[in-house]
Order: sequence, then structure tokens, then C-alpha cells
Amino acid sequence: MIEQTKQILSSLKCHGILNSLDLRLAEATSHGWGHAELLSALVTDEKTHRENQKIVRRLKAAHFRTDASLERLDVTSKRNLSRTQVQDLRELKFVTDPRNVLILGPTGVGKTYLASALGNHACRQGYSCLFFGMNYFLEKLALHRADGTFLKFRQKLTECDLLILDDLGLKIIPQDAVQDLHDILEERYQSKSTMITTQLPLMNWKEIILDPLALEGIIDRMIHGSVTLEIQVESYRKKRAKP
Repeated sequence: MIEQTKQILSSLKCHGILNSLDLRLAEATSHGWGHAELLSALVTDEKTHRENQKIVRRLKAAHFRTDASLERLDVTSKRNLSRTQVQDLRELKFVTDPRNVLILGPTGVGKTYLASALGNHACRQGYSCLFFGMNYFLEKLALHRADGTFLKFRQKLTECDLLILDDLGLKIIPQDAVQDLHDILEERYQSKSTMITTQLPLMNWKEIILDPLALEGIIDRMIHGSVTLEIQVESYRKKRAKP
């Protein structure tokens, strides 16, 4: 009968109950559980399994490049990043009460890691997230325009709870992509959170966004009411390279 029950659970995709059934039956026997206690444990297992699967799907959809976590984040006075700031960010108020986040600092100081850790945490708390290196993001925009799927891609960008664009400033943004970026930020403004990391100070964004009107709109939407973090410390990569 147990094997038949397992087959039914598998067909119903109740994998949480299926995975824990043998253990729970053994526990019920050893602890003298009644039917209600056994049922409660099995239903809880199924709920936990489904919640974990949702987290796995959100993390996979986000496409993080590193397995970053807030617990492993370096919060020292030398980094100009305090535990209080990280704790405030951990509460994800910038997602629930949408505010943009701008992470500034020279190369190699951990901007990508911080952004990834916050995105990872958001996924685990039930929010959808998309992570793109800026150059890859520009390539994706061009690709989706070329194959006729741009509107679907744009909808995906505008609907996710947290959009992370990493390392803005490595090259000049093409004019058509500038307009796309402006429009995406406009649609997300005050309804969804966008996070940008960059080593380029705001005053120098004109070097990569050559359209002055679009530049003004992009900066205005990114900094108005935003959370701004400036990390100032010697590059980790430089430290690792030292003898």
C-alpha cells in the first residue's frame, strides 16, 4: 500500500510529502503520533518543499554570476559600509517601498558582490530579481530587437521586483539602447526597484550616455529618492595580487 501511495503522491507532484514519508512514518511509530500529528508534519513538509523550489526557481531566473550572501559581506569602517547600513538594506524596504539603489566605487571593491547578495536575499524573501552585467544587458537589448521579441523582454524587465544592472560605464551606450534604458527606468520609477553598480561618478555619465536629454532623465530617475552607497577601499583584486 505504501508503494501505491508513493506513486499517487508522485503523480500529484507532492514531492515534499513523498521525500519525507518514510521518515515521518518512522517518527509517528516511535513517538506515538496520532493521525492529525502525522498529517500536519507531512503537509508542513510539502509546504516547505514548495517554498524551497520557488526560491530555487527565482535564483535560477535571476542569473547571478556569484553565490553571494549578506552573511559573508565585509562590513568594516575601511569600506565605508556599516553593519547598520547592511541591516537596513536587509529589510528590503527599497523593494517593498520601491526606491532605486546606486552603488558607487572603484573597480574591485565588492560592488558586484554587494548587489548580488542583496538580490539573492530578495529572492529568498519571495521577490523576483533579474541580474545583468551592463555589457551583456546591452547585447540582450540588441538581440531581442533583432529577433522581434523585444516587447516580451521589456515586459520581463519592467515587471520584476528588483532589476540589477552591474558595472555601468565600461563603454559608451549606443543611442537606441540609451532610449531603451531611459524608458525602462521610466516604467519602473516608483513602482519597482532598480539597482545600478558603477565605478563612474554621476558627473561622468555624460561620457557614456551621449544624449543629454536622455542622460538627464536617467540620472533624475536613478537618484531621486534613491539609496546611494559609496564604497571606498583598496581593491580586493589588488590586495590578492600583492605578494
